[in-house]
Amino acid sequence: MKNLLSSPKDYRQPSVFKPENLLREARRQKGLDHCPIPEICLLDPDGDMVNYLIDQGEATLNTCWSCYHTQMYEFKLNQQTIGIVGCAVGASYAVLLAEQMFVSGCQLLISITSAGIINPPAEETRFLLIREAIRDEGTSYHYLPAAETAALDPQLFQKLQPLLDQEELAVSAGISWTTDAPYRETASAIAHAKDQGANAVEMEASALYAFAQACQKKVICFAHLTNTMAQQEEDFEKGLENGSIDSLRVIRETIECAYE
Repeated sequence: MKNLLSSPKDYRQPSVFKPENLLREARRQKGLDHCPIPEICLLDPDGDMVNYLIDQGEATLNTCWSCYHTQMYEFKLNQQTIGIVGCAVGASYAVLLAEQMFVSGCQLLISITSAGIINPPAEETRFLLIREAIRDEGTSYHYLPAAETAALDPQLFQKLQPLLDQEELAVSAGISWTTDAPYRETASAIAHAKDQGANAVEMEASALYAFAQACQKKVICFAHLTNTMAQQEEDFEKGLENGSIDSLRVIRETIECAYE
């Protein structure tokens, strides 16, 4: 049987199945009003920030989000209303949600996901601003030809330079390896990613950046460096409130730099 991923694609063709049409039917079936979600949205694959905000009484359910698969919460950050969806793990799921967010009113999407360390970046780094992602998943190939690099928009990257100068944020810029099969991170695959300059491994960035490039949307991906792929005990520690306080601080400063 032929592999469809190897077949020629016309990347200029629009999709027949459009997210706005799906959401139209979801609103009809759920009896929801057609209203915009917040202009700034977050993907929280681990779900820790969502849980923290709910526990603190700071997050409320957004009633304009008509997605079939998820709930969106909203909260205030520097007087700005932010939408957040938790547990968006994996490239295809993250991009499905990103597509729906941008047709629902989102203007800037930020993703912060836990990541395993491959080539350690600068000392004391806790967050990797992903400027480029190695494409080892399937979703990105539906948005960009294989020869193209999935990367953060250069203009956005320039705007985010102040993050790298704030020692308390512990942010460095680097390269991530995006895989959709975390339990196939074999020794040879890790060695290859290391040779390619990957600082971390995660599951969403290359697809989100490919979507952003193809559709001309503003997407910023961070990797929260929390583990060594469980190769040692007491791994996956994220810090106070499972890293939520530090993550929200990075998000606040990111919005200050990138949102106009």
